[in-house]
Amino acid sequence: MRRVIAAVKAVVRRHWPRLRLRTILLATFVFVAALPGFGALFLRVYENSLLRQTETELVAQGAVLAAVAARDWPGGEGAGIVRSGYGSALDLRLSRILPERPAAVAMPGADPQAQRWAERLSPVLAMTAATTLASIQLLDPEGRILARGAAGSGYADLAEVRAARAGQAVTTLRRNAAYRPDYPFEWLSRASNLRIHHARPVIVGGRVVGVLLLARSPRSLFVGLYEDRGKIAFGIVAIFATLVGLSGLLSRGIVRPVEALRDATRAVAGGGGHVPDPPATAAIEIQALYRDFGTMAQAIAHRSRYLRDFAHAVSHEFKTPLAGIRGAVELLQDHGDMGPDDRARFLANIAADADRLNLLVSRLLELARADMATREAGAATDLDDVLAQAADASVLAVALPPQLLPAVAVPRGVVETALSTMIDNSRQAGATHIAITAAVADGSVVLTLADNGPGIAAGDRERVFEPFFTTRRAAGGTGLGLSILRSLVEAHRGSVALVPGEGAVFRLVLPVAG
Repeated sequence: MRRVIAAVKAVVRRHWPRLRLRTILLATFVFVAALPGFGALFLRVYENSLLRQTETELVAQGAVLAAVAARDWPGGEGAGIVRSGYGSALDLRLSRILPERPAAVAMPGADPQAQRWAERLSPVLAMTAATTLASIQLLDPEGRILARGAAGSGYADLAEVRAARAGQAVTTLRRNAAYRPDYPFEWLSRASNLRIHHARPVIVGGRVVGVLLLARSPRSLFVGLYEDRGKIAFGIVAIFATLVGLSGLLSRGIVRPVEALRDATRAVAGGGGHVPDPPATAAIEIQALYRDFGTMAQAIAHRSRYLRDFAHAVSHEFKTPLAGIRGAVELLQDHGDMGPDDRARFLANIAADADRLNLLVSRLLELARADMATREAGAATDLDDVLAQAADASVLAVALPPQLLPAVAVPRGVVETALSTMIDNSRQAGATHIAITAAVADGSVVLTLADNGPGIAAGDRERVFEPFFTTRRAAGGTGLGLSILRSLVEAHRGSVALVPGEGAVFRLVLPVAG
């Protein structure tokens, strides 16, 4: 079964057409708008309404004629008219459809009194039938035809007649063998070959004195559609006008902003342009998408500049020791008779430059790992314990914050690296004392590390976190320590910054665990 489903999906994917968003939206709207029409046609909603309308007309005719017949019955002038409620139960899908009404059977012996009664009613029945186009017959209590039918015959065994003889009005659906199609698409109508039969008792003094048998074909679906063509046309126009309005609204809110964003991203990918502000008519999600794309474009541009500057700095940092090594090697090659002292000096230079290259490669690997670091879920580090250990391991005098601090959502190794890097920088700058203060604000622990060293020159304060920037190049500094520190801390939703103050003052912000 799975293979079959997979094969079907593969065929669908292979032959699925490329569609514009406008086309998909329009097709969806048209389909949704057409659903009521299909429902009215194929679920018989409208046709059921026509069927019940015809039934209601027959029931009303039968009630009026039964009242007239009861009044005209001998001795029924002062009799009360029996009123009975009637609720339609006909449904083309649920109602049982009976065979065509059978021919009347011979039933001689009609009551003369009933025949005279029928003669008086016949003009009324004939006029009603001519006006309503219904078949109307009057039967006696045994089911014999008294008016508008073959004398001496009847429908004693007909189901609806039996119910009326028992005092119950009933409506049934029967086949119509005389039906002939009048319209090309009349096969769509399920009620075209049906006929509604309604039987109603005539009751006088609590006794059934006769039965009225009415029959009529339901209103044709296509005739009904034609008669209601104005309403239907208005509905279609209103629906399609609404669709056009909705399409324009969605075009302004979704399609056009997406197309503009597509053009902007292509321009950004080509190295130019920028993501514009989202249109005011764009949907909230589209506006958020614009902002996310703008942030991404800025991050990509920043990353591109960073990589360009980083590559330039790396090439510059590697060029100096490589040039030294190459020069020393050439001198050693050109002067085979070089004295032992000079040879030893040049070899020492080569070894020193190689050590610097090795240190640079190691620090670059650390920086790459820091840039690629990801936040560890569930990390919780006891900050008091880490601060105490950092103070014990330092050769400087470290003053710790007096209050207890909450655990932070940063791995212990990252916190230790951050503290050791900043303490070591202070030591190398000539500081002898570091004061660490702490505060908890907005779900973060803010550590401030201030030393008593000479501080950082004003011209260098903006560059201390740049890769390869160092004031200790002659002493072997690589200028990567603070860059690695910043990448590690930011990877765990923290931050580090140099702030104004006496000496060198760094502010380290770490998120609280949990």
